Amino acid sequence: MEERICKKIKEKCYMEKLDNGLQVIIVPKRNLQKKYIIWATHFGSIDNEFIDKESGNKIKIPDGVAHFLEHKMFEQKDGTDSLYTLMALGIDANAYTTNDHTAYLFECTDHFYEGLDELMDYVQNPYFTDENVEKEKGIIGQEIQMYDDDPGWQLYIGAMDCLYKNNPIKIDIAGTIESISKITPKILYKCYNNFYHPSNMVFVAVGDFEPNSLLEEIKKRLKKSENRDEIKRIYPEEKEEINKKLEEKEMEVSTPIFMIGIKDKLPENDIVKKHIGIEIILNMLIGKSSKLYSKLYSEGLLMGVPDIDYEFSSQYAHVLISGQSVDPKKVNEEVLKEIEQMKSAQIDKQEFERIKKKIYGDYAVEYNNVSDIGRMFVADYIKGINSFEYIEKFDQIDENYIKELLNTVFDENKAILSIVKGEAKN
Repeated sequence: MEERICKKIKEKCYMEKLDNGLQVIIVPKRNLQKKYIIWATHFGSIDNEFIDKESGNKIKIPDGVAHFLEHKMFEQKDGTDSLYTLMALGIDANAYTTNDHTAYLFECTDHFYEGLDELMDYVQNPYFTDENVEKEKGIIGQEIQMYDDDPGWQLYIGAMDCLYKNNPIKIDIAGTIESISKITPKILYKCYNNFYHPSNMVFVAVGDFEPNSLLEEIKKRLKKSENRDEIKRIYPEEKEEINKKLEEKEMEVSTPIFMIGIKDKLPENDIVKKHIGIEIILNMLIGKSSKLYSKLYSEGLLMGVPDIDYEFSSQYAHVLISGQSVDPKKVNEEVLKEIEQMKSAQIDKQEFERIKKKIYGDYAVEYNNVSDIGRMFVADYIKGINSFEYIEKFDQIDENYIKELLNTVFDENKAILSIVKGEAKN
């Protein structure tokens, strides 16, 4: 296996691309009792149009298939549910779907190989029938209704609708009740056969493992298959401009919540460096120790420290700032004003270095938790990144680069505001 060492934090990972195309990554954590396995496929909610490997035809699937498929993977032909089988062993198991991948995972201290048997069995043996698919529609329909009533999720969907005109990121990961009504076993098998091939998957193990012996155990449990070419995915064309400036929704909230978004260009070559730089800017702009946060909090305009994020994949990239405020439009105005001031002023070297150290510390701390490591390596791999790059490229960020990012990414013309406020009283 290829060994990659991150000297700064004294961590290493072992990587091997198997003959069938599966990428295996093992992160050894000596003397830790907990073990964590996560097996993911590069198939998320935005992958709803592609060229079918078998027929060569273009296929458009209903919204929500990736999430529906994740739900159905646990049900076995003999009537058992793999999630309950794993839980009965005292293993903490789960699965999740994002915009760009679906993952199946478990964490345990005991019964590791029984857990590995079950995980690798159910992920490789789907079982879909008309009956079990129809039954699942009712369950997922309830989940969709729950998200429809969730102010935080509606705030995010509103922001995506402002930022993007055609990009499928603006569609709910679970789809709609109408879209899932069109899902059939045939569609699920078609997506499984295209996207759940080892060449489109990554397997990450974190714990006290001897890498080569674990690799052999993984190989033993894999079905035989040949490597194959990358899947041809089809995405709608998206302009650089935003879709609209403002989205306001009325829901049951005591205080309005807001999300400020800034649309960025699709990821370039050095996305890791850019991601780090944007995190530093966001902390300088409105982090806990920033002047703007202190001002807005003391004026009663912010209820707490806003959440800050930079989300990206091969198909989208945007900055997000979200929080709670009695006057979201005023907060938005102040944030945009502060961005312009930061562009024209010199970067405060002392503040820059302090925030840089804080973020570096946050990155390093993630390596203390097996599940954080596993999810991080999967999410980054899907984006074409090795997670160690965030540590290795940190020293490349200086004040000049921060200034460059401020001027190229933080464009007021590409800024939007999503608000969820209390329902108007009659």
